[in-house]
Amino acid sequence: MDLDQDDLRAGVIDTSRPHPARIYDYLLGGENHYAADRLAGEELLAAAPEARAGVRANRAFMERAVRYAVGAGVRQVLDIGTGLPTSPNVHEIAESVAPGVRVAYVDNDPIVKAHGDALLSRTGSTGIVLGDVREPRSVLGHPEVRRLIDFDEPVVLLLVAVLHFLTDDDEPARVVAELRDALPAGSHLVLSHATGDFADRGEAEAGYSRKASASLNLRSKDRVESFFEGFELVEPGLAQISYWRPDSPPPAEAAKIGFYGGVARLP
Repeated sequence: MDLDQDDLRAGVIDTSRPHPARIYDYLLGGENHYAADRLAGEELLAAAPEARAGVRANRAFMERAVRYAVGAGVRQVLDIGTGLPTSPNVHEIAESVAPGVRVAYVDNDPIVKAHGDALLSRTGSTGIVLGDVREPRSVLGHPEVRRLIDFDEPVVLLLVAVLHFLTDDDEPARVVAELRDALPAGSHLVLSHATGDFADRGEAEAGYSRKASASLNLRSKDRVESFFEGFELVEPGLAQISYWRPDSPPPAEAAKIGFYGGVARLP
């Protein structure tokens, strides 16, 4: 799609530096990326050959998790760090289970916002806003988020492949806790996070952090599980994403994929 030239002005969108959402799009096989993103993606693949299978498995995990949570009766979704639109999008997945689900997308990349605006312009049950997960109160208080999400009713909170872009100094546990405390009982947290538990990925972590506009911070299972504090994990708990309630045989690379994922309910 053609972006508005105002959005492309210097300082708003920097296409010379790789961005996580566009690298992810490249690894997924999308078309919404630039040369810098492709180069960073290829360097990541050189250091972690399973990375392409990993982002695809992560996308499949998200689809299964959204179907589960909406199937459990939740009719609102807050997707923070949504990334570039990839069909089926969250609202399409949710509506396939229960028509009329409201979805608020949040991302800090203006290109994501521009694509989202074009995609969502014909529906009143979805919207997208610029926001940063590091500032949960700003996200929660955004007028468009408030238009779509009634925080007196259960919400599906998606934090899919986003917290590993937060350093420890960003206090990811605090971020999740502030978001959790805004949710009513019956809400669900869907979370996935990159890890180095299954292979030494120090080179990939360092290389990605040097190149991209956000650092990559791999965390252990115990660290990732701590983000679910206050929630009750549903079976099978926190697992490698390909093994979380698979609806088809996991890919051959499943055991090597460095992603954990889980879904939990707020009692």
